[in-house]
Amino acid sequence: MDTKTIWQIDYYRRPLQDKQGQKLWELLICTPNRNLEFMAMCPQSEVNANWVVAQLQKLAQDQSLPNIIQVFRPQCLGLIETAAQTLGLKVQPTRRTTALKQWLLERAEKYQEMEAYNGEFYNPLLLDVPPPVPLAENLWGDRWRFASLPAGNIQDIMERPIPILGAPEFLLPLNLGLSSILPVPGVVIDGGRQSMRLARWLETAEPYLLNYIPGEPDGLILETGLVDRWVVATFSDREVSAAGQVYEERKEPTQGLHFLLVQPDDSGMTYSGFWLL
Repeated sequence: MDTKTIWQIDYYRRPLQDKQGQKLWELLICTPNRNLEFMAMCPQSEVNANWVVAQLQKLAQDQSLPNIIQVFRPQCLGLIETAAQTLGLKVQPTRRTTALKQWLLERAEKYQEMEAYNGEFYNPLLLDVPPPVPLAENLWGDRWRFASLPAGNIQDIMERPIPILGAPEFLLPLNLGLSSILPVPGVVIDGGRQSMRLARWLETAEPYLLNYIPGEPDGLILETGLVDRWVVATFSDREVSAAGQVYEERKEPTQGLHFLLVQPDDSGMTYSGFWLL
């Protein structure tokens, strides 16, 4: 997709206050390549969707409005969706707002130098994350396992007829500069009769990360959407735990790249869904 058609937006309170002691909110808008950057401050008493609409209209005097607005922060999603609806724009909730998050980190360093800084500890990317919840029983597959694929084989898999495919171009091993023989870690779920049901649910949930979490018991935790977390499996088996540790270690040389494959069985003949995470 042409990056010019996307704006990434954050609208939230900062560790700043005006002369009356009122908290300040900041609106940041940028394109994925940051060719466009727009910033505006708003007192908390004026925070509403109409204020956002006015700022978007002001920006639209010099720029064409985007096809898609990307938002990663759940707390401002509703306000931005309401504003976007007024202007007939589409909002895409997504964690993949790299340019905006980088700008937020840069802005956070500057707040402490500002007269309006109120001294609060501030992490611009910190979100309230709910505890993981178990997957619904009607989504459980027959079995699952940790696995790996040579990076060069991933393109071959994607060229097969897979009903549901979630593989952003920037996550392709070639675009990450990975060696074709580098093992990419992943999880394979043999879904049996539930295979397509699980794949369709995953498509709606939008998988983002799949982590092995050591504990008592150990767990396999799927992160989806903006902040949702799901317990895919729990286990105490030492061999599975050892495989989980290898799985996490293999993410280091792949720059975090991993995959999730859902298939009816282990025949390798048909796949239901494949995601790069």
